[in-house]
Amino acid sequence: MSVVEFSLWALLGLLFWKRKLYRRFPSMASFLALRVVSTPMLLAAYYVQSQLWGHRYYSLYFFPYWAVYIASAVLLFFVCIEVFRSALSALPGLMKFGVVVFRWAIVVSLVLTFSSISFTHPGLSVIPDIAKGLMHSVSVLELFLLAFLCLSMNALHLSIRDIAFGIALGFGLTAANDFVTISLMSRHSALNTPLQLVYESLILVSLGIWIAYCALPEAVRKPVMMPASSTIFRWNEIASALGHTGTQIAVQQPANSFFLTDVEKVVEKVLTKNLKGRESET
Repeated sequence: MSVVEFSLWALLGLLFWKRKLYRRFPSMASFLALRVVSTPMLLAAYYVQSQLWGHRYYSLYFFPYWAVYIASAVLLFFVCIEVFRSALSALPGLMKFGVVVFRWAIVVSLVLTFSSISFTHPGLSVIPDIAKGLMHSVSVLELFLLAFLCLSMNALHLSIRDIAFGIALGFGLTAANDFVTISLMSRHSALNTPLQLVYESLILVSLGIWIAYCALPEAVRKPVMMPASSTIFRWNEIASALGHTGTQIAVQQPANSFFLTDVEKVVEKVLTKNLKGRESET
């Protein structure tokens, strides 16, 4: 199953490159490149370590595995932002405002992750704790992102065949797999236990979903047409106005009107006297 997984990663990377999706999702392309390059190396290192004489090469697998794990978690944060931007590309105001909120959510999740890690573990045991904490945070974001897209598909005019939804669907399934399956496993379980087979099977299903989305033609996304009185249109306009100071208008102070008022009164008096003089003459 590990060999099949590597083959699917390689096929997915090839389809992703042929369709030039790396221009639209550069972080996803980096994530795929990392998996394609690291998977055979880690399998070879694990094979060496699993031999009777391989206990001397423990660090040969330990450090590369957790380095790739941490790098994958960091890249997945950026992948979530890319999917969010692609889904809200038709509403630029909400997209910009949402990305800011999304980044703050990432910062808060990172703070919570590092604050919940116990640094009392001796030696190298803290590295897996940090890596699992990061992946736990990004898994929560992936599930929330998938839930957001499912609830707002009609409002955003987002098709189920859109590649952004396909990426979110695959990562949502992977995140659920991490939460449910890994929580049921023991800390030190062999790769041939039933739960490990279930875990690997769900990874293969996620890869199959991504391959299907990359292989099939993507539905053309129609422009979002909505009445000016719609709520989402107002939110988009408000979000577009946030952060913009607008043009400044110089307001001229009103002139002092006391002098003009006195002049008018004098003119009225003169006119009144002239009229009375003419009436008396006649």
